[in-house]
Amino acid sequence: MDGTKKLSRSDEPLWSRRKFLGASATAAAGLMVVPRHVVGATQKKKAPSDTLNIACVGVGGMGASDTRGVRSENIVALCDVDDEMVARLLRSDNLEPAEKAMYEKAAKFRDFRRMLEKVKGIDALTVTTPDHNHAVIAMAAIKLGKHVYVQKPLTHTIKEARLLAKAAKEANVVTQMGNQGHAGEGARLICEWIWDGAIGDVHEVHCWTNRPIWPQGPLDAPREIPSVPSTIDWDVWLGPAPFRPYHPAYHPFKWRGLWDFGTGSLGDMGAHIMDQPFWALKLRSPVSVQASSTPYSRDYAPQGEVVTYEFAAREGMGPLSLTWWDGGLMPPRPAELEPGRMMGDDGGGVLFRGTKGLLMCSVYGANPRLIPESRMQEYTRPAKTIPRSPGIREEWIEAIKKGTKSTTDFSYSGPLTETMLLANVAVRLAEKNTKLLWDGEKMEFINLPEANELLHFEYRPGWSL
Repeated sequence: MDGTKKLSRSDEPLWSRRKFLGASATAAAGLMVVPRHVVGATQKKKAPSDTLNIACVGVGGMGASDTRGVRSENIVALCDVDDEMVARLLRSDNLEPAEKAMYEKAAKFRDFRRMLEKVKGIDALTVTTPDHNHAVIAMAAIKLGKHVYVQKPLTHTIKEARLLAKAAKEANVVTQMGNQGHAGEGARLICEWIWDGAIGDVHEVHCWTNRPIWPQGPLDAPREIPSVPSTIDWDVWLGPAPFRPYHPAYHPFKWRGLWDFGTGSLGDMGAHIMDQPFWALKLRSPVSVQASSTPYSRDYAPQGEVVTYEFAAREGMGPLSLTWWDGGLMPPRPAELEPGRMMGDDGGGVLFRGTKGLLMCSVYGANPRLIPESRMQEYTRPAKTIPRSPGIREEWIEAIKKGTKSTTDFSYSGPLTETMLLANVAVRLAEKNTKLLWDGEKMEFINLPEANELLHFEYRPGWSL
């Protein structure tokens, strides 16, 4: 979009109105002939469709990957608050001609609300925006009966995760969170081995990551206020978050460390790393959470933290302690691990300790091994009982067409996200030196009422779920 004339702040689509009307007419014509399968609470199931009409909200960074990840379907709209992100996608060197033509033809918007209003016949949305906008976009789509794929973490707050899972169930739409490791072979092997009793009753888990890799820690918001680039709709970027002036310290990418926009290291990587024990050990809500951390500020999350969750016995499994480490902090090295052998990989890992031994994996559940390696060599692996996945996005598309569920839909990823985000509440109240007792069913802390104020935040006027 280099050379595109300056846009008004009314959020007209990114290109000229004449081009938009032509593109919309073409897209609308395509929507009329493409058969669609929509599973709604009051709609009858139709025959599986050949092609879905998908709109992609957020197409920069991971958004480009998510957009390209659904290019097997009919992408009818591209939405990003920053024109440059759409332009960058279109400039990609490795686009096939048909793929590029589809992106060029798609209607283009800055504001997802305008997109949902104007583009008819959308079957499904991908949502790949900063964390604080996930819930409002996904909820708007669900209320219209659209299937939704949302990048991790599912939401910015615990209350949002609970409400989004409830709404998706009531609307009977197909949902998925973008924690791609859940679709991997390693994640399935971990489940099958643990359920086979490979390491006995698991009572202790450690999860760690090399994050953050963005500005974080005891920082304050920058004081200088540059003008907003003409390519960005800052009001829509802020969405429901408290107003603050635009600054390149926030967009793009570096928003993750700010309480108002991101969910810190655990929010970024917890959906990948905590997912393995959450699935294999059949976890839901913990009964307590306690944290310690390096200093943090009113604006920014800490550079490093240690968070310990306790889970009650469930489904034939005993009580469990799960500890999260980040910012370069690591769990103790197990004596059973061979000298010189790395714990996990450069990005992090998971260590399971059971009554009969240890299991360790890398980020995304990759390369699971029993520890020590001699134990791995002796182990007779069980049959593969969990259906294998074609890929996290492919699985979602397939579920929409077949009217089935994906493996990390909101009924699973909602509780996982809630558990992850409890850590941020515990970190912000760490000075209380109190173990926070959590009632998952009531969605409240039972021993420190002030902690419940951090389950959600007040949206800016004009924004709601």
